Parts: sequence; structure tokens; C-alpha cells
Amino acid sequence: MKNISGLYARISSSFHSNMNNGTGSTSSFIWHLHPRTLPESTLRFNHTFGLGGMALLLFVVQIFSGVLLRFVYQASPAEAYHSILLLQNEMLFGQFIRNIHYWSGSFLVMIVFLHLFRVYFSGAFYSPRQLNWLLGLLLLFLTVLSNFTGYLLPWDQRAYWATTISTGMLEYIPLLGPWLREWLIGGEEIGGQAMLNFYTLHTAIFPFLIIFVMSFHFWRVRKAGGVVVPSDLSEKENAFVPAVPNLVVRELAVALVLLAVLFMTAALFNAPLQAMANPALSPNPTKAAWYFMGLQELLLHFHPLLAASALPLAVSLGLVLLPYLNYPKQPQGIWFVSDKGRQMAWVAVLCAVIVTPLYIVANAWLPDVQNFIAVDPIVAGGVVPAIVLLLSLSGFYYGLKKRFKATLNETVQALFVLITVIFLILTITGIWFRGADMQLVWPWQIP
Repeated sequence: MKNISGLYARISSSFHSNMNNGTGSTSSFIWHLHPRTLPESTLRFNHTFGLGGMALLLFVVQIFSGVLLRFVYQASPAEAYHSILLLQNEMLFGQFIRNIHYWSGSFLVMIVFLHLFRVYFSGAFYSPRQLNWLLGLLLLFLTVLSNFTGYLLPWDQRAYWATTISTGMLEYIPLLGPWLREWLIGGEEIGGQAMLNFYTLHTAIFPFLIIFVMSFHFWRVRKAGGVVVPSDLSEKENAFVPAVPNLVVRELAVALVLLAVLFMTAALFNAPLQAMANPALSPNPTKAAWYFMGLQELLLHFHPLLAASALPLAVSLGLVLLPYLNYPKQPQGIWFVSDKGRQMAWVAVLCAVIVTPLYIVANAWLPDVQNFIAVDPIVAGGVVPAIVLLLSLSGFYYGLKKRFKATLNETVQALFVLITVIFLILTITGIWFRGADMQLVWPWQIP
């Protein structure tokens, strides 16, 4: 009870804390993007990798390219596909503009994920930045949903069936799932109402929400004193320098490189467009959007209640509570907490890289236990795996903590790395190593 009350107190204080750390520029909302001065140590590229600025730039590119696409696109099942063909084949630079919109959207999702990892592994989520961590999670959620709602709009086979699979996962959420899916697609099947709903969410609702939350996110960063400063540096190493030109020039360089990579990618690789959507002809295999492939892969191994409901909920709750745990120290700005924390992270990577592929292969080759024993599917694919998973994660956590005599920071970080790498391997497997009927294929069998 004492631990719960302490957790509640930490969460409550993060919403009411006064975070002005004295940079001389945090009291004005106008200056929230760039302070007048900032610690010189925060200018190093490998301190933040410019990921937050990259995400902002890619979002701006999304807005401008999306506005251009609106001049041609028709949001109806009868006209959407043909309007994309018209854009690509008849409009000047139409294919290139669509490519820019497609690749900037994919890059944005990846950059936001990487930004989240950078914030966590550099200790930029401790007090007084807990609320900004939550805002970052919300931005990640909105970014993925924004990308997903644009997935259906070309109305080709790939878009239609990926959306069908992805929205179908909602039905596995207890109580609210079926209602949520029906509300999202406007009925039992994906059709004109679903396209209208997705188009409205993609072009109006989500951009507005992202702009609002992102503005608040940047403002909170500046109220906290800007980018987190390494706590192990001396005052001389943390001397303040003017943001102009020191910060602005670096941001401009990163922006130009990012735009060059984006334009080169858009010039070399066209956004995919398959045959027009045919609800009566399902492709084989039928896969979800790439960022949902980890969940689809989980559904191949576990009961839907565990794979699409309990596990995502547990991970989401864990991410929300991460900054509010009772850490003995708060090593802000120090990558991987310590040298010991870095070693433990590598151990976690090694465990995930060994165990996850072995489990996937064993699950594909070994016979199903239900072929021999009459067991309720929710027990065999849900309850038993959940218990085994919980015991395995607990054993990993306490075993690593005892072996390294680690702090809470270091042990939680190792668990974070383990779960992240496991999900990454599941995603990679679903994207590249699942063939017809979602059967496992070896690398040399990939067409």
C-alpha cells in the first residue's frame, strides 16, 4: 500500500511541478522551440541525434505533401484508386509527390520510435520530465494511428487487406473491441464509410491533435530546461553558449541531410500500388501494416486474448509507469545508466536474439499439444503461455539483478531492452519470413 501511495504521489506531482531550470528563456511560449542559450554539451550530435527535430520536419513534409495530394485524390471506393493512377501517370511530379508523402510517413513512424528509445536510454524521462514522457507516448500513438488511417486510402489490394487484418485485431479486445472496430470502419465490412472515416481522421483530426500535443511537448521540454544535460559533466563542460548560430546551424545541417535522404528514396523507390481492392479476393499471405506485424506474429503463437489484448495492455501500462518508479538514482543524460547497465543491456539483447527465433522455429515445427490432449484453447494458448512468460521475465529480472548486483534503473532497463528486441524480432519475422498461409520460410526461400 505504501508503494502504491508513493507511486500516486509521484504521478500527481509530475502534473503540477514548476520546471523552470533557469535557462533564461523558458518563461515565454514564443521561445519554446529555441532557448537563447543552452549547455554546450547538448550540442553534440550523438547526444540526441537530432531525432526530435527530424520528427518535426517529417511532420511538416507530411502536411505539405498531403495538401498537394488532396487536389487530386477522391475519397470514395469507386474513385480513390483511379485518382491515384491519375496522380501517378498524368500529373507533373505526381508520382514523386506521392512517394515523398509515403516515405516521409514511414520515416516519421521509425524516427518517433527511435526518439522514444533515445529519451529512455539517455535518462531523459526522470523528474521533472515524467509528464513529457507521457506526451511522447501519446505522440507515438497518434503518429502510428495517423499513418494507419492513411494506409487504406489508395484502395488497392495491399491497403484493403492490411486494413482488414489490422482492424480485425480490435475484435479481440474484451467488451469494447467489436464496438470499436464497427465505429472505426462504419459498419461490419470495410467500404465507403470506412474510407470516409479514415480520410477524415487522417487529414483533419489526427494532424490537429499532433500539432496540439507536439506544441505542448516542445513547451514542456523548454520548461524543463531544454535537452537533458549529462549529470556527470563539470560546470566548465556545461558552459552555456548562444543558440544562434550554434544550435541553428546544426539543426539546418541535419534537416538538409534528412531531406536529401528522403528525396533520394522517393526518387528511387515508388510507393507501392497493387491492383484495385477486391473484397472477394484475399491475397496469400494477408498481412497487417508493417508496424502491426509484431502483433500479427504474436497471434500465430498465442490466444488472441493474450496476444492482442493482455500483452499490449501490459506493455502500454509499463511504459506509462516507467518514469514513476521509485528509482534510487536519476542519472540524467547518461546513456544506459552506467557501464554495468550497458553490459546488462547487451545480455538482454543476446537472450532475446537466441530465445525468440528458437521459440518461433519450435512453434512452427513441433506438433500442437491440442492434437493430443483435449485442452481449452484459451488455457493452452493463453493462460499457460502467460504464466510461462511471467515466470520467465521474473526469472530474467531477478537473476540479472542478483548476478550484477544492479540497481532498479539498470534492471528495469535490461527488461525494457529484452521486450523491445523480442518485439523487433517478431516484427521482422512477420514482414520477411512469413510466406503463403503465413507459414515460416527460410531466408533462401524468400522470393
